[in-house]
Amino acid sequence: MDFFDNHKKLFSAALALFVVLTLFVAIIPAINNQLDNATLPNYEPLTEQAHQGKLSYISNGCVACHTQQVRNVDMDKVWGSRPGIASDYAAMTRTDFWRNTATLMGTERTGPDLTNIGARQPSMAWNLLHLYQPRAVVDKSIMPAYPWLFEVKDKVGKDEVEVIVPDEFRKGITGKIVAKKEAIELVTYLQSLKQTPLPDGKAPMEFLYKKKETPVASSGAEANLPDGGMLYTQNCAACHQANGEGLKGAFPPLKGSSIVLGDNLELYVDIIMKGYDANPEYAVMNAVGTDNNLTPEEVTAIINHEKTSWGNDAKKVTVEEVKKLMDLIKNNQ
Repeated sequence: MDFFDNHKKLFSAALALFVVLTLFVAIIPAINNQLDNATLPNYEPLTEQAHQGKLSYISNGCVACHTQQVRNVDMDKVWGSRPGIASDYAAMTRTDFWRNTATLMGTERTGPDLTNIGARQPSMAWNLLHLYQPRAVVDKSIMPAYPWLFEVKDKVGKDEVEVIVPDEFRKGITGKIVAKKEAIELVTYLQSLKQTPLPDGKAPMEFLYKKKETPVASSGAEANLPDGGMLYTQNCAACHQANGEGLKGAFPPLKGSSIVLGDNLELYVDIIMKGYDANPEYAVMNAVGTDNNLTPEEVTAIINHEKTSWGNDAKKVTVEEVKKLMDLIKNNQ
């Protein structure tokens, strides 16, 4: 019974048990987990600029409202093309010796999931405006504004990026609103958040608890087309707004647009697939169709939705017309 009366032996035994349990229950399984879950073959590591943006993402509290995990339930399908897997997080290491911020999966979706935001919303102009004043692009957004990431200048420098802000959100500011380095880094990090495609031949996990889908058209030329309104909401409404009126001084309106109502389908498809930077009054549009891998059927559905919504009354187009132009654009790249 001398063992139980000797505090040194008791302490040493408890410490030894703790060390052994920690080794076999925590450390060895963690090492094996790292070895078993390697990154996907075409994974692209964060650049130094994106890494600094990740640190800004953490310091500005973005982790409190945004998740980065696509669960395998059908309601999460809007956030990514497939459910998340362990390999998606395998390359994420500690920020430094003291801080373990390897993954930013989050626990609450006060705001949308950002796992694939780099593909869903790759526009630098949109992201910067959204950071400066979220209500400028999402009318009822509850996200706080981050004006300290920007500064007002008399003129924009050579390598600086001006943020095109609608007049109603400038609050008397007469100079140029310019993004600071931290804002650019943060947006670079957001643009890097894209789901890595699985290797060829590897089938993704299926989404569970799927809802029954009802056809959007039962007859006529649009019988096999997807829902153009839904596609517009997913790919276009963030900039051009749900009412098609855009944002004055930032994003052009589609309601009454000469391009939407006109007959130059080649220009229309070219803008969707390659982006647009011909009007200095508005921010540069990214290549939505190419970035989001839109099919001819999806592009056709979006065009027809825009041609017949918000009072627009233009002639609809066919999949064959759009596909021919998309093939031409692809071949000329």
